[in-house]
Amino acid sequence: MAYGGLRALTDVSLSVAAGRFVTLVGPNGAGKSTLFKTICGVVAPVSGTITFGGENLLAHRPSDRAHLGIAHVPEGRGTFVDLTVTENLKLGAYVRRDRNVKADIARISEYFPWMVERGGQRAGTLSGGEQQMLALGRALMSRPRLLLLDEPSLGLAPLIVREFFRIVRELNEKEGLTVLVVEQDARIALSASHRAYVLEVGRVALSGESAKLRDDESIRRSYLGY
Repeated sequence: MAYGGLRALTDVSLSVAAGRFVTLVGPNGAGKSTLFKTICGVVAPVSGTITFGGENLLAHRPSDRAHLGIAHVPEGRGTFVDLTVTENLKLGAYVRRDRNVKADIARISEYFPWMVERGGQRAGTLSGGEQQMLALGRALMSRPRLLLLDEPSLGLAPLIVREFFRIVRELNEKEGLTVLVVEQDARIALSASHRAYVLEVGRVALSGESAKLRDDESIRRSYLGY
């Protein structure tokens, strides 16, 4: 992937197995968000391939990738601030053609009980943490096979971040949801995930089981910033 001749990603190869929780960590400018934009089709790669469930994603328009089962929670949440909580959730089901939307709102509300109580409240009046939870709930309404989370901790208090990752891990464990998260808070991301990749200047510098990377002191100092 390149911007104006400057290559943002080079020879990046990673794999996310079904049912796994994988995290992508690294410093600012490492290319983490660029990789997500490439998967979603916001930017086009100069070369290489992206395969999802046996499908060549590059053969599909960005607007069609959600129909394949990819849900993206972008950096900055991206809720529809003038719509209510319930309206935001229903918009997440726009790719579906079944009649189970109400049932899924009820299911998702088991993770976020306040969404039922405040379903008529405009999203723009929610706190930052509540908007992030709503963005996650909206993404889940599409019944994704793969959930992409881009910097979910950005601008949130540590307590809210821990609760957010607890819920995502619960979704992964209970429902088998496959998760790929880009996150600057390496400590919490590595604690929640199964496997991790460390990006450095557009390349994969390290990869392995999250617990091993988290507990290796030399790796923490050199790559993870704690």
